[in-house]
Amino acid sequence: MRKVYFFDFDGTLTTKDTMFMFLRHCDQNRFAAKFLLHIPVFMLLKFKLAKAEKVKRHFIASVLKGKSEVFLKEKAQSFFKENYPDLIRENALEFIHNMDRQQTESYLVTASLDLWVKPFADKFNMILISTEAKFKDGIFTGKFKGANCNGEEKVRRIKEVLGDKKFDKSIAFGDTSGDDALLKYANEGHYKFFH
Repeated sequence: MRKVYFFDFDGTLTTKDTMFMFLRHCDQNRFAAKFLLHIPVFMLLKFKLAKAEKVKRHFIASVLKGKSEVFLKEKAQSFFKENYPDLIRENALEFIHNMDRQQTESYLVTASLDLWVKPFADKFNMILISTEAKFKDGIFTGKFKGANCNGEEKVRRIKEVLGDKKFDKSIAFGDTSGDDALLKYANEGHYKFFH
């Protein structure tokens, strides 16, 4: 029986949200300064008066724009080394470790940027589907390639990547409303399964 697994990353597999952690890891001083400037926008977000995607793009750009791809990849590796496996939920680690890989394909499907999630996807032996950072001449532009990989976009990207591959069963794991479409799309959707 051919199975496919879809795992959300932040909150589902991890105990914390990784965006702030990674931005701080890259440039602590710039992160602190930009965080203070963004507090009013974060407040608007809390009361659902601002769009999460817009705020996310803007904040990531404010900290990382202009940094080289080489620098960011090195930072991603050191971030991974510092936080793996402590950042990952124990139940999730055990589940991933014990998965039957013979008849199975596994995907990490996340709104987080490919920059810092890639080392985790590689470690889990999963194919990464994520929001992608846009570089020009090896420098981060502060923009994303395409849409934020959240909500319906997760399902659209999965269909695009899978193409005409067929599976007997699809199983998805998520932990927020941003995963609703993914959980509905799969034959079996698990909410906060590893909590």
